[in-house]
Amino acid sequence: PIELSSPCGIRLKGINYRYEDGDREILRDLNFDFYPCSCTAILGETGAGKSIILGAIGLLLGNRADSKQIKQGEKKCVIEATFSLTKNAFEDFFAENNIDFDSNETILRREISSNGKSRAFINDTPVPLNLMRELGDQLVDIHSQHQNLLLQKEDFQLNVIDILADNDKERIAYATSFKAYKDAERKLAEIKKQLKESSENEEFTRFQYEEIASANLQDGLQEELEAEAKTLTHAEDIKSSLFSADNLLNGEETGAVQQLRSATDNLANITAVFPKANELNTRLDTVYIEIKDIAEEVSRAAADIDFDPNRLDFINEQLDKIYHLENKFHVETIAELLNIQANLKLKLDSIDNSDELLKDAEQTLAAKQTDCAKQAAILTKGREKTAKTIQKEMKEKLIPMGIPNVQFDIQFEAKPLADDGADKVQFLFSANRNSPLQPIAQVASGGEIARVMLSLKAMISGAVKLPTIIFDEIDTGVSGKIAQQMAFVMRQMGSNNKQVISITHLPQIAALGTTHYKVEKHDSATGTTSKLRKLTSEERVAEIAQMLSGSDVSEAALQNARELINSNQPS
Repeated sequence: PIELSSPCGIRLKGINYRYEDGDREILRDLNFDFYPCSCTAILGETGAGKSIILGAIGLLLGNRADSKQIKQGEKKCVIEATFSLTKNAFEDFFAENNIDFDSNETILRREISSNGKSRAFINDTPVPLNLMRELGDQLVDIHSQHQNLLLQKEDFQLNVIDILADNDKERIAYATSFKAYKDAERKLAEIKKQLKESSENEEFTRFQYEEIASANLQDGLQEELEAEAKTLTHAEDIKSSLFSADNLLNGEETGAVQQLRSATDNLANITAVFPKANELNTRLDTVYIEIKDIAEEVSRAAADIDFDPNRLDFINEQLDKIYHLENKFHVETIAELLNIQANLKLKLDSIDNSDELLKDAEQTLAAKQTDCAKQAAILTKGREKTAKTIQKEMKEKLIPMGIPNVQFDIQFEAKPLADDGADKVQFLFSANRNSPLQPIAQVASGGEIARVMLSLKAMISGAVKLPTIIFDEIDTGVSGKIAQQMAFVMRQMGSNNKQVISITHLPQIAALGTTHYKVEKHDSATGTTSKLRKLTSEERVAEIAQMLSGSDVSEAALQNARELINSNQPS
């Protein structure tokens, strides 16, 4: 379990709050400590400034900042909260996000500038706001009156069951199966769409394929034909030049080959009397061999070159087909045409094999749907088991809180497979023995809703191991003995490795707090200031007595307050 060691301090500096009537409340340079395994009560009249504290904590939990929260004339506002965390519960979070971790002192800080800019820090490391929100969600839960409206929402009710069922493993398994099912569903839809489109365009697709295929294209063919066409077009000039070169090289008396042969013979005749002639002869013989080889190749080329107008016409026809296809399909090479041909072939194969493709996709979808339904059934079974426990515990908690004939039931209905399973749930409620169960949001009063939500919070807080829970005037619609029972539930939560903070106007709830703070508003020439101070034992008695009797505090009221404070057990 997450344990908070003392102190868990919230430090606020330079905060201001604007009410709808335009008055400006300023809370500045305020420091106070919350205590572990406790129930802290924050008291004060309406409008004294208690909401400033919640607003500041909300900023530390990642709420959006507003430059109006800065006191006029100040450059920035700084809010800090110090937490003590258990190492095993949070060390992975800090390691994954490359943030220094100190289990004894973890500091969340927000800095808000008057220009509207906001910065977030965890242990002096700048972090994105969503990361601060992610950590804050694991540290503090603020429950206010408006959260009671969540009971109207089906997803909230289902989430409550999942939290208490501790079914993360089952939900992950279902989510994986559901994703595979939806992927198979999308794949089948894509195949059907493609087959429909292909079928509608089958004739045109076949025409395009045959048009390219009939050209008998090969990669590199275009370059070969273009080179041959160029040669044939200039055949006469080429042949004439080759003939002249052949005559110069192979002429019987004046040809280069014969002249070189004669030169080598002359050098060979004098090698005995002129040794240097031997080296020259060797070099010249090498040249002779190379020139002779070239001369033979030129001679063959001259013989091979012949102007063939029929061949040129054929080549030009082939090139015209290639150029036409390239222009039609907006490409520049035969390789690209061959790629288009291959894709057209795939489309035609898909049409020809459409029945088999469709059958395979449908079988895959059916298998994935069956697997998903099995995972959903496992999820449903765990939820239904947990729902029975919730029903029992809700009755046990609500009866002492002034609803002796309470009926509470969780109704399950099957729904199509969705990302949260196949369960549609609804919390049904009745405060009277003979009244039919109906959806809780339709029949429960404000006070009954408050008690139901407190009971759920008590169960949830133990399941998710939240270290700090703040209740903001959730006691609306209750008083007297019922309020005292609600306070006892909060105190039990505080004694169970929790830090419970309650903002309240009811003496019965305030009396069961282990620590008390009072928010007071003071007017001066410079503006209105809200201050917070910790109450002494006697001040706590006086404050609760005033809440009981009004402005005139009698000795009887003080005695009543003392008795209320000492009443630590539910009556």
